[in-house]
Amino acid sequence: MTRAPEVGRMGAPREGGPVGIDMTLLRDLCAHTLDQTDFAGLGDRIEGKVRDSYVKDGQRTIVVTDRVSCFDVVVGTIPLKGQVLNQVAAFWFDKTRDLMPNHILSVPDPAVSVVKEVSLLPIEFVMRGYLTGVSNTSIWTSYDRGEREYCGHKLPEGMTKHQPLAEPLLTPTTKAEKGFHDELISRAEIIERGILPEELYDRAAAKAHALFAAGTEWAASRGLILVDTKYEMGLDQDGQLLLVDEVHTPDSSRYWYSDTYEQAVSQGRDPQALDKEYVRRWLAERGYRGDGPAPELPADVRCEAARRYIEAFERVTGTDFVPDVEPPEARIRASLGL
Repeated sequence: MTRAPEVGRMGAPREGGPVGIDMTLLRDLCAHTLDQTDFAGLGDRIEGKVRDSYVKDGQRTIVVTDRVSCFDVVVGTIPLKGQVLNQVAAFWFDKTRDLMPNHILSVPDPAVSVVKEVSLLPIEFVMRGYLTGVSNTSIWTSYDRGEREYCGHKLPEGMTKHQPLAEPLLTPTTKAEKGFHDELISRAEIIERGILPEELYDRAAAKAHALFAAGTEWAASRGLILVDTKYEMGLDQDGQLLLVDEVHTPDSSRYWYSDTYEQAVSQGRDPQALDKEYVRRWLAERGYRGDGPAPELPADVRCEAARRYIEAFERVTGTDFVPDVEPPEARIRASLGL
């Protein structure tokens, strides 16, 4: 089987759209997704919604599974998703290292990153550029309910769905354990409750704004709108603030196509999206928004989601996605020498 190239050698940059992938292959791979991991020898396993981490000797091995989380709930798996996320994140970690240092040490497998162990800040730094969203806690849902303050930010009357905000807003959330929902919070509450000291919060907030500005500029050069995203940060043993987890991936970010945005909004339609919003909307259309058991994702939905993830990789990075279709668990064991 063809192995996915190492990060940094993912193919020559190109300007066109994705070359596409065989949908029959994606359907076959639906039966071979990486759902759970158990790699003895890597250290203690910490299971997240999408990433499984193994901690040993001051470093962390992150295995990005094919699980997909919507409304803070794992709702199934999407073939090749872990490979896409890990490699998009690696692309962005490299691209933003001059703006902010990060935790990456190596990327030994398409779905694995070895990183420096840090003390995570207990806040997700969510940046928003548009009044949009479908979750119960989204800025649009809040606004549509008549609320005019969101995470400490005052919003004007008369705004419409998908409209750009006057300026990008940082709307932080607490970090919930798996199975629970994140909590919207404001800067004032974070400081008042002693979640983070003021100086550290403001330093991290400034980094979030700078990263979002850089991501917005790059996305525009690729014919995309970076609508919103989230950043996670942590402190290393020397007290240095590092960017961690993932950056501007289709899981952590919402992208729209810039060339169809104006027409869609003028016609009262949702902008064409290039992210996991497709899965989230499919669930929402069936009345699911995170409470109770999720509807099972059909193969067609999983394959279309995979195609969109792959397109996101190619559109954002400007390189071809080369999938590794070997059985994922055996491949990862070989990559890590287990």
